[in-house]
Amino acid sequence: MEKLIYLDNAATTKIYSDVLREMLPYFSKIYSNPSGIYEFSSKAREATELARSRIAKLINADADEIFFTSGGTEADNWALKCAAKANRKKGKHIVTTKIEHHAILNTCRSLENEGYEVTYLEVDKDGMVNPEHVMDVVKKGTIIISVMTANNEVGTIQNIAQIGRIARANNVLFHTDAVQAFGQIPIDVKKMNIDMLSASAHKLHGPKGVGCLYINKNVGIEPFMHGGSQEKKLRAGTLNVPGIVGFGKAADIALNEMDEKIKKETELRDYLINGMMENVPECTLNGHKTMRLPNNTNFCFKHIEGESLVIILDTMGICCSSGSACSAGSKNPSHVLVAMGQTDDDAHGALRLTLSENTTIEELDYTIAAVKKSVNGLRTMSS
Repeated sequence: MEKLIYLDNAATTKIYSDVLREMLPYFSKIYSNPSGIYEFSSKAREATELARSRIAKLINADADEIFFTSGGTEADNWALKCAAKANRKKGKHIVTTKIEHHAILNTCRSLENEGYEVTYLEVDKDGMVNPEHVMDVVKKGTIIISVMTANNEVGTIQNIAQIGRIARANNVLFHTDAVQAFGQIPIDVKKMNIDMLSASAHKLHGPKGVGCLYINKNVGIEPFMHGGSQEKKLRAGTLNVPGIVGFGKAADIALNEMDEKIKKETELRDYLINGMMENVPECTLNGHKTMRLPNNTNFCFKHIEGESLVIILDTMGICCSSGSACSAGSKNPSHVLVAMGQTDDDAHGALRLTLSENTTIEELDYTIAAVKKSVNGLRTMSS
């Protein structure tokens, strides 16, 4: 492919060269198991603990509150399933939203099959959850509230701090899926009253296959994987040392460069939004206009099918998506857009373009022109 414009950073990101460089020795030179008691193992153990500290610092947590996982999906499953089981004597009611990632929604459905009750909160046309609605549904027997920090499809950022205060005031555990927001926007688990938080390295220019679950040290939770004594006996299995090292380095970069990255990505994002709205007829922006992730844009184009648009743009060298990467290939409209009030037909015309700080204005100009041409072509074919 002669041209490659990558605008699917919500699906995964390119690993930073500094991250890869820091990982490499732990594949072949320092290949020891960090659980060993000999000196060679201590080098791998020190590296994992440095990474744990770096990740904790990014969200103002303590290092011993970070537990490594294979990614965001595992962290979401662990948070809901094991916290629910640990608190089943108190109650069996869980509160979440209709726009969560399928890692949360399908886990909730699994818990419903085990006798738990789940309330799925509505959102407004911008994808925002009203914290008052959270307060309205909390009752005796409510044990967990899980609301994502920022939506993976439309980028809307929720009022996590206010929801956290409601949870804390009612003595209810508060979990947030922060996979899209971690390292992208400031998060303070103490100020926001977050008890558990899920994150994944490959969303912030780290490696795939590694993530974490933050668990407040005052939270009682059951083990997710049984076996050895790794991760305080809560998540057994030999640690993925190279991946963890990369995750830690990516978190360190995110912390040090966040302000600059937010500023640059927000300018690029707004340029893309304005250009698309001005140049493509019958184009609607999905998600909150300002309370959204700095790198996220999501549009609906009337009278077209989003996946057809994605395929055409691919032939023009543009990588993007019509929704979540985890639901690619599904013939159903986005559950997020439907929950926001879009019709099935309009939701089928969705296009998600998620950029990075390395995206250029020239690439965005090319993309806007390509989308305009492709949408016009698709509409002509269907008319």
